[in-house]
Amino acid sequence: MDAIDLSIIELLRGNARLSYAELARQVGLSAPAVHERVGKLESSGVIRAYRAEIEPESIGLGVTALIEIIEESAADTDDVLESFRAIPEIESCYFMAGVESFLLKARVGTIGELEALIVRLNRTPGVASTRTGIALSTKWENRPQPVGTPPA
Repeated sequence: MDAIDLSIIELLRGNARLSYAELARQVGLSAPAVHERVGKLESSGVIRAYRAEIEPESIGLGVTALIEIIEESAADTDDVLESFRAIPEIESCYFMAGVESFLLKARVGTIGELEALIVRLNRTPGVASTRTGIALSTKWENRPQPVGTPPA
């Protein structure tokens, strides 16, 4: 990965709908060359997906919760993760250092739906306990970090 790849990534993080022609104009290459570079970034897994960012409240997901999971000592972590993956309300899952094994970010429509989710999580084999915080509002999220220098 070179400085041009990093520039392409930065531009796409700002607006994933930029055309190859516009990307090419901004990085000083031809559109076919940019198309090839983007394809390589996709196939290597650097670019994982393109998404539309939606305002959660506008689609009925007004409750955001951060749920800490303490795993049972004898639990099979892969099985626990598969259980979490099957729950559509869980938007993100982080493996943690410390007492909690996982931190989940979940979005639901109501407090009642959150209660049902927490009950479901507590009944998941391998989960010893949960602790939940509810976000009162979201000031920002998914803010792209500046692209660093290419690895040596």
